[in-house]
Amino acid sequence: MATSLPFAFYGDDFTGSTDALEWLARAGGRAVLFLDPPTPETLERFGEFDAIGVAGLTRSLPPQRMQPVLDSAFAALRSLNPRQVHYKVCSTFDSSPRIGSIGCALEAGIAAFGTPLVPIVVAAPALGRHCVFGNLFARMGIGSEGAIHRLDRHPAMHQHPVTPADESDLRLHLARQTELPCALLDILQLQQPPAEIHKLLDCALNEGARAVLVDGLHESDLEAIGGVLEDLTERQSPLFIIGSSGVEMALAGQLGSGDPTPPPATPADGPVLVLSGSCSPVTGAQIEHALAAGFAEVALDPVALLREDPGEVAKAMARAGELLAQGSSVVVHTSRGPGDPRQDLVGEHLGGMGKSGAAAITGELLGRALGRIGREVLAGSDIRRLMIAGGDSSSHAARALGIEAVEMTATFTPGAPLCRIHAPDSPAAGREIVFKGGQVGAADLFPRLLRGCPNS
Repeated sequence: MATSLPFAFYGDDFTGSTDALEWLARAGGRAVLFLDPPTPETLERFGEFDAIGVAGLTRSLPPQRMQPVLDSAFAALRSLNPRQVHYKVCSTFDSSPRIGSIGCALEAGIAAFGTPLVPIVVAAPALGRHCVFGNLFARMGIGSEGAIHRLDRHPAMHQHPVTPADESDLRLHLARQTELPCALLDILQLQQPPAEIHKLLDCALNEGARAVLVDGLHESDLEAIGGVLEDLTERQSPLFIIGSSGVEMALAGQLGSGDPTPPPATPADGPVLVLSGSCSPVTGAQIEHALAAGFAEVALDPVALLREDPGEVAKAMARAGELLAQGSSVVVHTSRGPGDPRQDLVGEHLGGMGKSGAAAITGELLGRALGRIGREVLAGSDIRRLMIAGGDSSSHAARALGIEAVEMTATFTPGAPLCRIHAPDSPAAGREIVFKGGQVGAADLFPRLLRGCPNS
């Protein structure tokens, strides 16, 4: 068992956590992603590794519920003596003062690790995420050829059901969530020699900043960003970092110890199952493409699931099991995208709760229902590969499936690797799984889950 680690991360949802896991594997490190902070006995079972992650669900929680979760998780990670601890957030910085507050995580991380100046790295050029003079730009669909939009004009993020983006300057966005000052290391300053960047960081700290947002435009900027992170780590370890998987990309040279080229995903052995709680237009297009390619569907009644109607779950389990037994790959979904009338029915059902509260409870209840459906289908089927689509519901679905941990086994599409499930006492044990965020993947992603054919 490793008694100290170079690196540990805590993900604010499951899909984002597997994104970080992928880039650690691409760097040549062995990393294990747990659903809860592991005990020493659990770590002993997994043997030697270079990094660990914890897939949390704080992105779907209000600050008052986030705080005790983060305090406990950060204390557990600190006990492993890591050099660096990364709070992994979505590469579109999904958060608000009421749900998934990154400001709350910043304050909790400073309290736990004592980092004087917390670096924030959101840019991930390989995923189509670019930060320039503090403003975030994002491609429409990770792993696709979609257009790049300023965050507050992004077709999907602008109408996100939980954290709609109305501000692209991440310093202003963060200022709504915390009173701690945030400085900026802009794209021009990042091109300066390391000694000059060191002075700029000292100046920001002396002027009272507790965080510094680091720009990034091109993949070539990652080396300089990695230098910034190492410089700050030398001053105080453990260094607490906030950001996307751009953090793992920037630190790749320091984190790898083995083969830096994971194999590509091969074709599935039999039909596949997709469980989708996403209402993203990207996922909607993927469902449409899959149905045209011969996938069968099980369209769920989300209002019945929110009422925790066991009949709706049982009906979906039976139908999905039937279709898989007939040799069909299946998509079980709660929405086909923003135009799906089921979303209006959910809004009417939860109308009195307020938008953020309704979205949070929707992610939790729908995710749990999808996980229960998946668990029962796996118990009666020999299918080997499945996918969970939807950032806000994925963590709840994974827990309902009985997953303890996952390890990456193959590349599939950027931001969503193929993983092997560790799940004692669950029919999910040993199966292959992909966790896909709402913005991840090209239109043909679901058929490629069946065929392999990675987009790397």
